Amino acid sequence: MTIPRLTGVAVALVLMGAASASAETRPTLNLYGGTGLIDMPSAEMQPDGILSGTTSHFGPISRTTLSFQITPRLSGSFRFLGIRDWNQRFCPPNCSGVNRFDTYYDRSFDLRYQVFDEGRYRPALAIGLQDFVGTGVIAGEYIVATKHVTPDLKVSAGLGWGRLGSYKPIGSPLGDRPPLDVGKGGNFNFDQWFRGPAAPFAGIEWQVNDQWTAKAEYSSDAYREESALRGTFDRRSPLNFGIEYQRNDSLRFGAYYMYGSEVGIAAHFILNPKKRAGGGIVTSAPDAVARRPSRGADPEAWSTTWLGDSETQEGLRARLAQRLEKDGVQVESVRFEGSTAHVRIRNLTNDAEAQAVGRTARAMTRVVPAAVEQFVIVPVVNGMPVSQVVLSRSDLEALEFDTQAAEKLLSRAQILSAPAFLNDGLRDPQAYPKFTWALGPTARLRVFDQNSPFKIAVGAELRGRYEITPGLVLSGAVTKHVLSNLDDRPPLPDRNGLHPVRSANYFYDRDGDPALDNLSLTYYTKLAPEVYGRVSLGYLERMYGGLSTEVLWMPTERRWAIGAELNYVAQRSPNQRLGFKLPLEMFETDGCSPNFATAACGARDSYRVVTGHVSGYYKFDNDFQVQVDVGRYLAGDVGATLSLKREFDNGWRVGAFVTKTNVSAEEFGSGSFDKGITIEIPFASLLGKPSTRTQSTLLRPFGRDGGQRLSVEGRLYDEVRGYQKDGLTEQWGRFWK
Repeated sequence: MTIPRLTGVAVALVLMGAASASAETRPTLNLYGGTGLIDMPSAEMQPDGILSGTTSHFGPISRTTLSFQITPRLSGSFRFLGIRDWNQRFCPPNCSGVNRFDTYYDRSFDLRYQVFDEGRYRPALAIGLQDFVGTGVIAGEYIVATKHVTPDLKVSAGLGWGRLGSYKPIGSPLGDRPPLDVGKGGNFNFDQWFRGPAAPFAGIEWQVNDQWTAKAEYSSDAYREESALRGTFDRRSPLNFGIEYQRNDSLRFGAYYMYGSEVGIAAHFILNPKKRAGGGIVTSAPDAVARRPSRGADPEAWSTTWLGDSETQEGLRARLAQRLEKDGVQVESVRFEGSTAHVRIRNLTNDAEAQAVGRTARAMTRVVPAAVEQFVIVPVVNGMPVSQVVLSRSDLEALEFDTQAAEKLLSRAQILSAPAFLNDGLRDPQAYPKFTWALGPTARLRVFDQNSPFKIAVGAELRGRYEITPGLVLSGAVTKHVLSNLDDRPPLPDRNGLHPVRSANYFYDRDGDPALDNLSLTYYTKLAPEVYGRVSLGYLERMYGGLSTEVLWMPTERRWAIGAELNYVAQRSPNQRLGFKLPLEMFETDGCSPNFATAACGARDSYRVVTGHVSGYYKFDNDFQVQVDVGRYLAGDVGATLSLKREFDNGWRVGAFVTKTNVSAEEFGSGSFDKGITIEIPFASLLGKPSTRTQSTLLRPFGRDGGQRLSVEGRLYDEVRGYQKDGLTEQWGRFWK
């Protein structure tokens, strides 16, 4: 079989190596949202850490993709696919099963790994898995090479399997491909990878200038299901052509002529979590370090007579508190012991914990008498002393203008565990009780159900927090929607005996407006120098109320932590007010099984469950964090959750998780097991001003009932981890800011 001319030319150019060329063009994205040509992949990678979103459309096919460059060589994508006119050839008369959908929606995950990058003579080479865990509607695998022929012209050529090997295959070099067993979806189809017919693809990309790029490709995807079987569009040619416009570093548009019959468009949105969207953080200027006079020049300044004068010491505390107020740091107490000053602080606004410590140390040099040589700064979180940073005043004076000030000071500083109980010294009488509140916009998303891929409600949220004494906090939030389409009811899942612990979220969206999202009383305490505790009582989240307890062992100088949580909760009424009565319509199901939750087959007055987990945490050197939770979930099922997150220096966190319990794929429903993607964005990065708040987004295929945990605010690990030795060390460069 003859390889088409375009493929042959591209393969030849790649093999030639183009030794004089250098990789100067930027990597671009294809209509699948991964690096590539138009519909085919390339071997390039986005810069490390890049987070991109793509929306693309041609003919009846729409794709929305979120991609993340996990490491310099590994990238992952999560995609939502919609194919219109799906059942037009079959319904009527056959309107059952998969043919019941006018528009077919599907979710998929991709992984790609770059074996090696481009060299002087060597092309870049990558291997990829498309839709490797899912229904397999767009499943395919590929090996692809990319090489620059000139600084502005690059070519790619590869071999595809699955749907990427469906047009004019050249054989099955790695054996036959077994039939796909879709089941409930979400399964790893290992036995299919790189099996069956393989077909070549290729393409050329020319960067005309800094803004415009032209592309052409030969596609190995026959679109058998969409074109030949269902007739959603007419595939006449394997050739695709496109032109793309780079508006700026964050936005790219494309227009294409696809498969000899369709016009396509795409928009790519690119975020670099390593950079702040709003630029640098605008803060008040830090205090300069005040140098002490020599003992001989001013003996009176070195006097220690003030140590016995409580009024003078109170004045020092008040002056320090006033100076740090502008820096978003609250001084809770000050204690003097000979030549040592102990200061307990609460960081109110600084997104970098080390910056709060640094601002405190600078201010102390300007307030504390010269006889004090050692500063002990104790960060306090929810009334708990987390750690203590011990600094020499002489080091601060000597290193302020040193070109390696941060590294040298860190090598001389001590970051130690804080005792469970501290002598308060001189406390700020205004510190407790303290009431704060905020009114701001809010949004609630419901994505990826079979009726519509995207639903949203926007409105306002009123939050309040009353800190009664150190460690005792009363907090709550009320929301009211202004605009919403959440009343559109999604298909109810077949629960197969599982209580609707999360799949009932539609009723909470519909009836909870306005809603009491949460109202709880929480007590935080330090049980030992490295052991923390939490007890929360009340309406803990929008769907559950009750009692939640937690213990965390987190050594200050280690990268690991171990925690345990035990909860006894009842499911709240969907109107999210004060009751726990559940409406009968939440339980529409064909049958009941007592395997996990007998309440689903009995009384509807309430649903109560004991749930809890043992958790392990570990922070790697490369900014990755892994968490493993093992225990009992809200539906009574037992299993484990594995979470992996990458945290950037400016606070962005991108991660993914999978949960597998003793709920079978049939009982779980579509997706087979729970999985999803998490994105946490610090407000400071978006607003360009100091803030400790973050906005979290969870993307999961469905709100199923298996593997669901209680959502409690203020879990201990995230509250205290930033003030451990590892957290402070990573942010130490901000000490002098």
